[in-house]
Amino acid sequence: MKILFIGDIVGEPGRGIVKRYVPEIIKSENIDFTIANAENAAGGKGLTQSVSEEIFSCGINAITLGNHTFARKEIELIIGDPRILRPLNYPAVVPGRGWNIFDVGDIKIAVINAMGRVYMPLLDCPFHTIDPIIEQISQKTRNIIVDFHAEITSEKQSFGQYLNGKASAVIGTHTHVQTADEQILSEGTAYITDCGMTGPSEGIIGVDREIILKKYLTSLPYKFVVAKGPSMLNGVIIEIDENTGKAKNISRIKKRS
Repeated sequence: MKILFIGDIVGEPGRGIVKRYVPEIIKSENIDFTIANAENAAGGKGLTQSVSEEIFSCGINAITLGNHTFARKEIELIIGDPRILRPLNYPAVVPGRGWNIFDVGDIKIAVINAMGRVYMPLLDCPFHTIDPIIEQISQKTRNIIVDFHAEITSEKQSFGQYLNGKASAVIGTHTHVQTADEQILSEGTAYITDCGMTGPSEGIIGVDREIILKKYLTSLPYKFVVAKGPSMLNGVIIEIDENTGKAKNISRIKKRS
């Protein structure tokens, strides 16, 4: 089984390049299932119903989110969609789900969304929270893809090692810069610290660079605006043995407009 994971989609430029390239990648690479992190897809922060529909129409099967999940009130209209996942370590009273199992023909694949806690909103511990979920899912399928939305590399690497042999893949998101450490860990889990961003390539992590420079030069607050200009698509393709849930390969992808 081949899974395509698209890194954080940022605003209209990110959606545009997804629309341009994802159907082509799905066809050329014989992709069976596609996941995209879309917590920044609506105007650079959050997700709306119309934007989610646009993303799904490109061939995306599941959307994961992160710290901007509830940035827009409109999320209330779609957070119950079983294809849309928010971090599972939000408190239990928070609407939405942190994982789901999807059918791909006769094969089942689980997608889990979790969020780190270092320099991030303080949620429940992702390590302790994910244990019973993995145990529950494993009764139905060994094919488990985890989006770990976190800030620092050590927390991401720790989470990857913690799930080594328990998940098919642990894919880092949030920092918007693709890392070059894709690998198969010792017990068969595919891992990358960050699969990168899908959006404007000439901004600073997707934001207009002049705004970010002003912020650093003055220490004053500025409203972030999605950058204009050329775009890039970043992500990974993971190949797993659907009988064992072990990863066979992980490779980075990058497209530019």
